[in-house]
Amino acid sequence: QVQLRESGGGLVQAGGSLRLSCAASGRIFSYYTVGWFRQPPGKEREFVAAISQSGGRLFYADCVKGRFTISRDNAKNTVYLQMNSLTPEDTAVYYCAADLQWAVGPREYDYWGQGTQVTVSS
Repeated sequence: QVQLRESGGGLVQAGGSLRLSCAASGRIFSYYTVGWFRQPPGKEREFVAAISQSGGRLFYADCVKGRFTISRDNAKNTVYLQMNSLTPEDTAVYYCAADLQWAVGPREYDYWGQGTQVTVSS
């Protein structure tokens, strides 16, 4: 089992940047694929980005491609989501999730953090 905790959320103006962190504890973190998801107000949770165990495989939702970058540092048991050129449509609670298999759907992930709020003002 792995425990996840997100940090780095906050309020930012449109066009600005934030870097989210997902810190893990418990089982060996490098065994896990990690995904970032978000849930805008009144909407369902949606996929944002995923990174494989070694970091060699990346995948992004079309709506964030070219603006967001997912990365990981297995020595620090941490995955990052660098978010640039933020728009109000990026406002959501952002969650990280982990699974032993490669996955991009929220139902495929076994372990979840509590989420961090990102608010982008216009």
